[in-house]
Amino acid sequence: MSVSASSSLNTELEPFRIEVHRERARVRVVPLGEVDIATVGQIDERLRELQRTGHKRFVLDLRQLRYMDSSGLRLVLAWDAAARQNGISFMVIEGPPAVQRVFQLAGVLDQLPFRTS
Repeated sequence: MSVSASSSLNTELEPFRIEVHRERARVRVVPLGEVDIATVGQIDERLRELQRTGHKRFVLDLRQLRYMDSSGLRLVLAWDAAARQNGISFMVIEGPPAVQRVFQLAGVLDQLPFRTS
């Protein structure tokens, strides 16, 4: 195994984490890695924590995901519905093709507030 192959393997196995970027009047939440049943609660809790501290404009940036299962889909649908009901702003930045495929298979691409950046 070459050094470069080993380095890319270590990058792929990097643990899940969430970055938060406060940008003017909005907050951008960036999950990195894989969103599944084991990690989706961390995203939900971070969004709730930000909402409790007064944030009302959210962007969920999916560009750094390698994988997302149906638990991630449910999270996005729940936050979209709650945003509409509670008068907050919730946008989603499209993820890589494998992530967007989850939304496509569920038939919700046209129902969610996606942006490309």
